[in-house]
Amino acid sequence: MFLLETFLMLLAALVALLYRENDLYPLLVSSGIMFTAGLVFYFIGFRANEYNAGRREGMLVVTLTWIFLSLVGMLPFYLGGYIDTITDAFFETMSGFTSTGATILDDIEALPHGILFWRSLTQWQGGIGIVVFTVALIPILGGGASQMYDAETPGTGIIHERFRPRITQVAKRLWGVYIVLTIFLIGLLWVGPMNMFDAINHALTTISTGGYSTKNDSIAYWDSAYIEYVVMIFMMVGATNMTLIYFCFNGNPSKLLTNEEFRWFVYFVLITICIVTAWLLYNGYVSGFEEGWRKSSFQVITLISSCGFVTENYINWGPFFWIIALTLMFIGGCAGSTCGGLKMARFVVLSKNLSNELKKQTHLRAVLPVRMNGTVVSGHIVHRILAFAFVYM
Repeated sequence: MFLLETFLMLLAALVALLYRENDLYPLLVSSGIMFTAGLVFYFIGFRANEYNAGRREGMLVVTLTWIFLSLVGMLPFYLGGYIDTITDAFFETMSGFTSTGATILDDIEALPHGILFWRSLTQWQGGIGIVVFTVALIPILGGGASQMYDAETPGTGIIHERFRPRITQVAKRLWGVYIVLTIFLIGLLWVGPMNMFDAINHALTTISTGGYSTKNDSIAYWDSAYIEYVVMIFMMVGATNMTLIYFCFNGNPSKLLTNEEFRWFVYFVLITICIVTAWLLYNGYVSGFEEGWRKSSFQVITLISSCGFVTENYINWGPFFWIIALTLMFIGGCAGSTCGGLKMARFVVLSKNLSNELKKQTHLRAVLPVRMNGTVVSGHIVHRILAFAFVYM
């Protein structure tokens, strides 16, 4: 993983070279450190290639990957003096790799282009998962690939089957869809008021639902309805299960349209947008229906997708919207998507389980299983989701 990451960091160094700015040196030094560390790890484990990892090893590798890649990935920020402390540099990088999007930087536009690109690139990788990326490209992982993939993508097995027999095939196809969507989004943003550099960066952080921007004012900087609608659509795409999007690419859109989790997600978003639009119009926060629909849609989608782009200071919209915002961020998008949150699949299972428990109060002998897409969800999965939700809260 370190060896692969080296080449991605060198892409950022190439951007620094093209713009002839002072971030080339810290990016090259950081690439050298990462490459050296990768070689050391590779030769330590060279004779262990045939070892088939179990679940414990898979979970350990995934956890250590996020920590160590963030430790080395923060070096360009720290060595270049763009972030003064190791704590802040680690925070910014971890926020990128986990596509959280929280930032300690107060003047993003002061950063050189290579650093901005590296910052966006961390989110793009983290959106679909660094481990999934590695599994797709490295065939030498053997039996450990499946364990690592399962540890990286928890929750996706609630309602979706693995659509290819080998996990490396699954990872390659998901990454193929991810790359195609990113390239398409770059083109759409470039057609608008964004230049190529901004279009690339915002495409990387939109499809990953990360929310890093090259501007201090985020998407509001362009004041463009076109940009807002394009970003909205792709935030929704990023919040949708990538497996279902793959089926759409593969000529089977019915998989997406008939999926129960996706329908719940779309209905939930549309109902919330209608409520927020009515709230904005009633209180006079907007001047017309289109503006109210667009602003409410953008904020609702950016919150439920955990993307975090902003076009409006919604703190001024009052406590009623704040509660809605917290609810949206808590639930999040679909399982198997690039966004954070509890995930809609778990929310659906919890809602149905609660409904069943209430019915059992008056029908003591009733057997009421939880169903998703017409299939019974086993009791142990419901219990795991309940435990996860408890820990999450």
